[in-house]
Amino acid sequence: MPPDACQQPAQHSRLLRLYSALFYAGSSFVITVVNKTVLTSFRFPSYLCMGIGQMIATLVVLYAAKMSKTVQFQDFDRTIPLKIFPLPLLYVGNHITGLASTKKLSLPMFTVLRKFTILMTMILEVFILRKTFSKRLVYSVVAIVFGAMVAASSDLAFDVEAYSFILLNDAFTAASGVYTKKKLGTEGLGKYGLLFYNALLLVIPTLLASAYTGDLHMALTFEDWVEAPFVFCFLTSCFMGFVLMYSIVLCSYYNSALTTTVVGAIKNVAVAYIGIFVGGDYLFSWTNFLGLSICMSGGLIYSYHTFKETSAGSNAEGAQELKIRIGEDSTGKPSAN
Repeated sequence: MPPDACQQPAQHSRLLRLYSALFYAGSSFVITVVNKTVLTSFRFPSYLCMGIGQMIATLVVLYAAKMSKTVQFQDFDRTIPLKIFPLPLLYVGNHITGLASTKKLSLPMFTVLRKFTILMTMILEVFILRKTFSKRLVYSVVAIVFGAMVAASSDLAFDVEAYSFILLNDAFTAASGVYTKKKLGTEGLGKYGLLFYNALLLVIPTLLASAYTGDLHMALTFEDWVEAPFVFCFLTSCFMGFVLMYSIVLCSYYNSALTTTVVGAIKNVAVAYIGIFVGGDYLFSWTNFLGLSICMSGGLIYSYHTFKETSAGSNAEGAQELKIRIGEDSTGKPSAN
C-alpha cells in the first residue's frame, strides 16, 4: 500500500481545516454542558438511552435531508455493512469500555490515561494510513501526554482492571478515528452516508441491550418527561449528538484523525481550566495546574504547526520529517525506512 494513500489535510484550505476544528471543539463543549445538565441536574438515569436518542436524531435529520435532496448518499444495500466495517464494532467497544473505565477510575487518572489516545492515533495513522509526521508535531504530542502524566502524578492508585478498561477505550477511540478517516473515501458513502448507516446499524442492537439491562424501563418511567425544561434539554442533547458526530467526521475529513483527537484533548483541558474558576468542584494543586498547562501548551503548538502548514510548506520540510513510515521492499514485504 503506497504512503499517504488517504487524502492529506494539506490538500484542503487552511481556513476549512481551522473552521472544522473549531466547529468540533465548540460542538463538543456544548454537548458536554447539555449532557451534564440532563444527567446531573435532572438526574436522568440512562446514558444508554441518551445515546439511542442521539442515534435516532441522526437518522431523522439525515433521512429528511436525503429525501429533500439537500444531501446525497447511496441507498441501503447488502454492501453497506461491509463498507463501514469495523466502525460499528469500534463504536460499541468504545462506549462499553468508556463507561466501565469512568466508573472505576478517579478523574485525574482518567484524564491522564485518556491522553494516550493521541499517541495511539498517531501510531495507527502511521501503520494504517501510511502517514508521516514532522518532528515538531511528534514533540508536541509527547508534551501533551507528559503534561497529563504530571497533572495526575499526585493520584497514582493502581487498579489493573480499571487501567485495562481505559487503555482498551483509548485503543477503540484511536481506531475509530483512523478508520473514520479511511472510510470517508469510500465510493458512494461520504460523510453523510457514513454517519447515517453507522447509526442505522447500531440503533436496534443498542435498543435491545437497553431493554435487556433495564435502562429502557428506567428511562421510560422517568418522572420529568412532563416537565418542559427537561424535555427541551433532552431533545437538545439528541440533536447535539448528531451535530457532534457530524463535526467529528467533518474535522477528520478536512484534517486528520490525529488532529481531531488533539482538538478534543485541548477542549478537555480548557474545560478543566474553566472548572478552576466556575463550578467549585475542582481541587486546585500546583502539580495538577502545571500538568494542565504543559498539556495545553503542547496542544496549542500542535495546532499552530498543523494549521500553518500548506501543501508547499509540507513539501519544503520533507527533508526534516521524522520518518515514522512503513515502506515496502520489492517483494511487497514491509520494511522500516
